[in-house]
Amino acid sequence: MANQSATAFWLSVPGKGELRQTPLQLSDIEAPVEVKAHFSGISRGSESLVFNGRVPTSEHGRMRAPFQEGDFPAPVKYGYSSVGEVVAGPAALKGKTVFCLYPHQDRYVVPASAVHVLPEGTPVERAILAANMETAVNGVWDASPLPGERITVIGAGVVGALVAYLCQRVIGTDVQLVDTNPQRQTLAEALNVSFALPDNAQPDQDLVIHASGHSDGLNTAFSLAGMEGRIIEMSWYGEGSVPVSLGGAFHSQRLTLRASQVGRLPPQQQPRWDFKRRLRLALRLLSDPALDVLISGESAFADLPHVAADIFAPDSGVLCHRIRY
Repeated sequence: MANQSATAFWLSVPGKGELRQTPLQLSDIEAPVEVKAHFSGISRGSESLVFNGRVPTSEHGRMRAPFQEGDFPAPVKYGYSSVGEVVAGPAALKGKTVFCLYPHQDRYVVPASAVHVLPEGTPVERAILAANMETAVNGVWDASPLPGERITVIGAGVVGALVAYLCQRVIGTDVQLVDTNPQRQTLAEALNVSFALPDNAQPDQDLVIHASGHSDGLNTAFSLAGMEGRIIEMSWYGEGSVPVSLGGAFHSQRLTLRASQVGRLPPQQQPRWDFKRRLRLALRLLSDPALDVLISGESAFADLPHVAADIFAPDSGVLCHRIRY
């Protein structure tokens, strides 16, 4: 491992990032591998909250990413979706293309156990969606969609679109993806899922999964769920309170509201699943070329400090943004 330094993207202060030289950590790592990054992915969920300094103090520990450096709110090196080539390490891994839950950095050294070889059929350019697919898989596990159910997914961001994509594959289900942006209909059609604006969404649903990140979307979920309907909350709001109307359909329809969070496996999966097995599944599920529609743009790594503010702007419309090294 001849290269002793690398370049990483750091959030210097909320709302502003910069590239910094950082040493490759070679010591105290068991069975180290060095990875040369090809791509990393930015989604507008937790990374947007981090970039804008909106991680609540109470969540600083739980929000830490693997291999994060620094502390919230800043300066901090954050990210969790890197794909690259193993250039040094065990012979069984050298030359392999791998996924790693690592921040935005051009080279890095991690334990061999932290990298996951891409399965045949999953291209490196699409593998940056693995962390999003993991979140979607966990959300579907929590929701437990049943054959033939009427299902609505609110929020056509990357995670919401992936949840709808997975639920549509449960036999006999009728899935509708709902968003306030009419342009997201093209995204839904590419994933073979029906689309509706909130005012035209199907009512009386068996299962509603909320992933819009806005309280209005959660209130829409209450209005769409049928008697004894299940609502799964996948949004992460960061700081601030969330106004939710519990005075109408929530009680009269005897609705159930349950949280889903990717940091913990659902109880029914824990006897046989762990995080590594879940990530391997997510990587296999990314073999479908239709999922390329979720990558809405690409930038060179050197340009990341200049484009980050636009990517994380509230009205940017970005889905997953790919960083090219």
